[in-house]
Amino acid sequence: MQFIVQRDYLLQSVQDVMKAVTSRTTIPILTGIKIVATEDGVTLTGSDSDISIESFIPKEEAGDEIVEIKQTGAIVLQARFFSEIVKKLPTDTVEIEVQNHLQTVIRSGKSEFNLNGLDAEEYPHLPHISEDNIFRIPTDLLKVLIRQTVFAVSTSETRPILTGVNWKVENNELTCIATDSHRLGLRKAKLNTETSGNYNIVIPGKSLTELSKILDDTTDLVDIVITENQVLFKAKHLLFFSRLLEGNYPDTARLIPNESKTDIVVDTKEFLHAIDRASLLAREGRNNVVKFATVDGGAIEISSNTPEIGKVVEEVQSKSIDGDELKISFSAKYMMDALKALEGTEIQISFTGAMRPFLIRPLNDETILQLILPVRTY
Repeated sequence: MQFIVQRDYLLQSVQDVMKAVTSRTTIPILTGIKIVATEDGVTLTGSDSDISIESFIPKEEAGDEIVEIKQTGAIVLQARFFSEIVKKLPTDTVEIEVQNHLQTVIRSGKSEFNLNGLDAEEYPHLPHISEDNIFRIPTDLLKVLIRQTVFAVSTSETRPILTGVNWKVENNELTCIATDSHRLGLRKAKLNTETSGNYNIVIPGKSLTELSKILDDTTDLVDIVITENQVLFKAKHLLFFSRLLEGNYPDTARLIPNESKTDIVVDTKEFLHAIDRASLLAREGRNNVVKFATVDGGAIEISSNTPEIGKVVEEVQSKSIDGDELKISFSAKYMMDALKALEGTEIQISFTGAMRPFLIRPLNDETILQLILPVRTY
């Protein structure tokens, strides 16, 4: 195998596939990156058996030559060393040549590295996915869907299913739900492409976070293919496979209250900053809890009290308060995470009592909601 490639393209591909490579693997060859040169270009693959990423560097793009293939072939190179080498190479082009016994030479300018390669035949094959079940969404929308839900997945392995995001497709609508059983993030999006099937899958939160980092902010469509135990995201020159979590995702619909006793509309930024300030003295011990109470004149009092540190009290003027008076306590971190995920300058918070879950939504937007369980302090 021998080819010459533009360094920028190679580096981008290496960085993308590195997101799937881990040093903690029971299969030694997976600590490497597989490089395959064909007549059409060069394909790099990284995998940790949960996530697999394949990045393709085409021979030419928009009339510019990117790769010159001198001899086709394949090799697996140690990811950690190869990625560091590519980052630090001196010139804009890189030549990679595999010689006898998998010895691989990497040349750039006056610099030459020799790496011991591994046999590409030993590298596990990526799942072959038949593309019967496919739907498409714009890249930027996909990134928003991930951002507005993935933060609410559980980090605890006691209930593995909650470490993923539940994706449901029915009636040409995608619903993404994440919960760690103390809070929940939900976002819906209409699909413009006709999908024949209904799906109900759980994608590991970690996979979605990595996918989001790789995708560019474009309106290009991403193809999403779902099988029994895998999901494949296909973007331009990029394939991203993730295994799905096994098991049934809990029915979250019954968690979401239908009625409310108190509805409050506030300015998102102002409210977020007030919670942020209150949390400064709530970091110690009790899970950074802040207290929230309605007071006369349409104001809300936000306070936090840690006996050995001190206390903070702040009033925020609401846009409107409808319903009963209210005192409630909740985690400042959960509230701030939820507010950062919402879009819109004003939000409505709907309470059904001091110990019941409450909802946070942008005004006049039915596609997204955040739910938080309060903390018992009063």
